[in-house]
Amino acid sequence: MKHRILVVDDDALVRRSVERILVRAGHEVHVAANVAEAVGHANRVPIEVALVDFALTEEDGLQVLARLREIQPTCLRILMTGRTDFPMVVDAVNRGEVLKVLRKPFDAPSLVKLVEDAFDSARRIVELANAQQHASNLTDRSMLEDAIRDDLLQLAVQPIVEAGGKHGIVAFEALLRSRHPVLDGPASLLQVAERSHRIELLGRHVVELAARRLPGLPENAGLFVNLHPQQLSDQGSLEDAFAPLIPFAHRITLEITERSRLNDIQGWDRTIDSLVQLGFSVAIDDLGAGYNSLAMLADLQPKYIKLDMSLIRNVDREPRKQRLVQLMATFADATNATLIAEGVETAPEAKALVDCGTHLLQGYFFGRPTLEKS
Repeated sequence: MKHRILVVDDDALVRRSVERILVRAGHEVHVAANVAEAVGHANRVPIEVALVDFALTEEDGLQVLARLREIQPTCLRILMTGRTDFPMVVDAVNRGEVLKVLRKPFDAPSLVKLVEDAFDSARRIVELANAQQHASNLTDRSMLEDAIRDDLLQLAVQPIVEAGGKHGIVAFEALLRSRHPVLDGPASLLQVAERSHRIELLGRHVVELAARRLPGLPENAGLFVNLHPQQLSDQGSLEDAFAPLIPFAHRITLEITERSRLNDIQGWDRTIDSLVQLGFSVAIDDLGAGYNSLAMLADLQPKYIKLDMSLIRNVDREPRKQRLVQLMATFADATNATLIAEGVETAPEAKALVDCGTHLLQGYFFGRPTLEKS
């Protein structure tokens, strides 16, 4: 099979000899006498194998290979050297920075065989990695399906209260909990669902759990349910995916974290519009915890804006946080949105947030997440 190979050596005789051997073996060969030429080739054409001499005049071969790896990460890296007992060479091989070492002097059959062996090794590594990933996905998928089938997932709810007066409960946030021995929290559940491409399966189950939870809540209270951005990717099955909650859509707010990469989801804006038309409300969650704040506010036009607890902690003692909350409260008022402060833990924090114009409050000070009583 023909491969594209880059040979880097400042000895013209060695360079021509290696080029001639590899061309006769049926490969396409590019040669470079120095670092600049090598980088120039790598920037112009895809390189499958880089054969680099260790003792270059400008830089050692390991540094050149490192630069080539940055430009073309999949390039197979072979170091040519008169010695293989240098500690740095041995260490580079052990760390995987160099796939093979070709010891000088070498004959034509040895060079051709080493290049072929490099491709065989790379192919086996890829096949092994794919097999391991497949096995891991099967394990992840099995654990997630077991957790759902055995009814090991539950929704705890935490109250969201009015900022003023007696702090009456207006809604609850649904928080995923698990009794699975391995997938024992929302983070591990989401990681496994993402790795095994089962976000839709987990999302549908959360919707079903939320529909089951609603009858146990006060009839005039809403329920905030977290939405994974990948659930916005398939508008065709939207009504089917959210069917259990559609009869209660006027009570449901779907939370989308500010850290979401919505731009990676094709058609997410149309899906959001469809959800709103079905009667659901939309909230931006964790505002202030990521980098998409202003863009998310402009694109989503949410009914609710939830400030991340990192902005709320010690807000009573930090004037800059207070000014930021005031600005967000002004923005919410101007756009007919409701501002919610998450993670409120003390009475002074609650008072400061009320003084800043926050509309609703949530946190341990008002109630911890509770599971449905059996």
